[in-house]
Amino acid sequence: MILYNVTINIENDVHDEWLKWMRESHIPDVLKTGYFLEHKICKVLNVEDEGTTYSIQYTCNSMEDYEGYKTYEASRLQKEVMDKFNAKFVAFRSLLEVI
Repeated sequence: MILYNVTINIENDVHDEWLKWMRESHIPDVLKTGYFLEHKICKVLNVEDEGTTYSIQYTCNSMEDYEGYKTYEASRLQKEVMDKFNAKFVAFRSLLEVI
């Protein structure tokens, strides 16, 4: 099983709007692609940066599923986030194998 993790630090002035949009629009759109089985939203507690940091975790069955998402869907969905919250967040992505 593969875990695709997106860690995001969002500025506090757009935090509430961002979190609502993530829950109601973006995450459902990611799941509708059919590549992921489930997701979790985790608030990172031990960060001293300004803003609020989250770990959004998506689980898929295989590297093939992740590669399909990356090839066919990721650019479009990431662009939507950039268009809506540009310069109000920073993000990095990790790929993990569940053992």
